[in-house]
Amino acid sequence: MTDRTSLPHGADAVPARSWWGWGDPGQALPDAECAELAALVPGAAGTALPVPSLASLELPPVRVSAPRTLAHLVSGAPAARAGHTYGKAFRDVVRALRGDLAAAPDLVAFPREERDVVDLLDWASGADVAVIPYGAGSSVVGGVEYRAGSHSGVLSMDLSGMGRVLEIDRVSRSARIQAGALGPGLEAQLRPHGLTLRHFPQSFAFSTLGGWLATRAGGHYATLHTHIDDLTAALRVVTPAGVSESLRLPGSGAGPSPDRLFLGSEGTLGIITEAWMRLQDRPVHKASASVVFDRFAAAVDAVRAIAQSGLHPANCRLLDPGEAALSGVAGGGGSVLVLGVESAHHPVDGRLAELVALARDHGGSPTAGAPAAGGSAADTWRSAFLRMPYIRDGLARMSVISETFETACTWDRFPELYEAVHRDVGAAVRAATGAEPIVNCRFTHVYPDGPAPYFTVIAPGRRGSEVAMWDTVKAAAMRTLGEHRATVTHHHAVGRDHRPGYDRQRPEPFALALRAAKQALDPAGILNPGVLFDPAG
Repeated sequence: MTDRTSLPHGADAVPARSWWGWGDPGQALPDAECAELAALVPGAAGTALPVPSLASLELPPVRVSAPRTLAHLVSGAPAARAGHTYGKAFRDVVRALRGDLAAAPDLVAFPREERDVVDLLDWASGADVAVIPYGAGSSVVGGVEYRAGSHSGVLSMDLSGMGRVLEIDRVSRSARIQAGALGPGLEAQLRPHGLTLRHFPQSFAFSTLGGWLATRAGGHYATLHTHIDDLTAALRVVTPAGVSESLRLPGSGAGPSPDRLFLGSEGTLGIITEAWMRLQDRPVHKASASVVFDRFAAAVDAVRAIAQSGLHPANCRLLDPGEAALSGVAGGGGSVLVLGVESAHHPVDGRLAELVALARDHGGSPTAGAPAAGGSAADTWRSAFLRMPYIRDGLARMSVISETFETACTWDRFPELYEAVHRDVGAAVRAATGAEPIVNCRFTHVYPDGPAPYFTVIAPGRRGSEVAMWDTVKAAAMRTLGEHRATVTHHHAVGRDHRPGYDRQRPEPFALALRAAKQALDPAGILNPGVLFDPAG
């Protein structure tokens, strides 16, 4: 018996996106609110950088033209080129605000089906045109910016026109989905079937399935199903050497996994066009609670006990005192643990009670409100979490340096890493800016063997030197993570900004294998050059 549905043709509606900053342009902070934020950072600039109009931008001349047979798929319009120049890292936002679009692609392609992708790659390979795969441009690591400098032209390939759920297998709880599907559109197509992918990164509304797969993105779950890898059943990838399609299987021991080759490959080995994804029934039972700790070390011990308990909370976010205060969740120097549980089939109040009891055993105090009903801290944190990218843009307009970096390490190494980030990265910020930084930390995901800490660094910058200062902070963060055997990235990807740290972390034999795969799959070297590795070494 099968219950497989082929869905009708129809692409997602693509929401309006800011060409210079994060997300919905209507949500960008006005000048007055930018100034209010900056007042909280002593030494910040007094006026906001203006947002340039598209009409005022000076773009480099277009160097290439697509053949007549592909002309209907590409655009050289200034708005398209400007919006596809950068991702959304701090240095990207500042350069866009300065009107620096020297890295703008020559053309932007909007394929509607896989055949278009094949044809575009065939042309680009022969014409020495670099191709930068582009989902929705939310990269914060330089993943969609061309920096190689030697190709005849640059084509940004925007997959957002390929956003359909093509087929659903209800019996196996899986779906075949095009890579350009944005988070909200993907979930909207699954909802009538009572299913969900249940992958909700902070960029959910402004990122695509293909982007999640190519960067090994982390999602909603703090435990168990933490990465998109866990939800991937099979991939279909277009490379200049041909199309790779893996079998959809619940598991396999047949040699190295072809899917693992392309998961996290960041568009340098091929362009993911479709994937079979493992789905879940939509949760109907939910409960949340928040717990306050006087001592951060005790809170860390509580989270470790929870991660090793086998209770698998969906949410297990620990905010250190600075992060709790910044998010408006708590003040007075306390750390806050936000817990959430959910199920499609069973009540969850008992499981939440067990989690709260573990936290209480380590010195935590549940906040007001019954655990099953949830506390206001969880809602406050969620609102701050979704608003934070817009706040970062507002701070950037006030020349306030704002850097976030995430990592993962084993539990035994975390206390030393936490102290080192405050000491060493803090020292680098003081040297670069002459000011005392804000350095905060939260856990985004936790595992039985270690946490995934996410650090935020904020300090006033000098107008005109923001990018150089940010680069200094980034370099210090990469050094500190490497010295303490923590990963260069847990879920933001490598891109170009994390390359120095990744080059040190990656085993050299594996680098040789990656370069060999690149040469075999992309012999002309056109696919996203400069991410992960340099082909020649």
